[in-house]
Amino acid sequence: MDTLSYKTISANKENANKQWLLINAEGQTLGRLSSEVAYILRGKHKTNFTPHADCGDNVVIINAEKIQLTGNKWDEKVYIRYTGYPGGQRFATPKEMMAKHPTAMIEMAVRGMLPKNRLGRAVYRNLYVYAGTAHEQEAQQPKEHIIKR
Repeated sequence: MDTLSYKTISANKENANKQWLLINAEGQTLGRLSSEVAYILRGKHKTNFTPHADCGDNVVIINAEKIQLTGNKWDEKVYIRYTGYPGGQRFATPKEMMAKHPTAMIEMAVRGMLPKNRLGRAVYRNLYVYAGTAHEQEAQQPKEHIIKR
């Protein structure tokens, strides 16, 4: 048996074979959608996945304002942020977040599922979220990706 024919291929920028995917968030549950998007961004669905390289695909999400939450999360879930000043802790429910910035919930959910390091920040830059159906990545001709969950 020739063991030299079994070479481990490590992905890098040149041979990552990145694609552009378009995901419609209409009617999708926030957590299930976010976990699938994080999986795709990271590149774990590919056979040449390399943990230390950005080998995932670019993802465009449209209809972010039509995302679903289960149970009473629209009223009971709380997003907390801190301004950096004393007494600067701010709270917002998903209803308030959706009214002010409809793409923020998906962006925060996906970012929380990525690694907290230099690679995670680089992978996060491959995500594009839009509130409506129009997006700026028409020139890349993204392929429609359907989430089955």
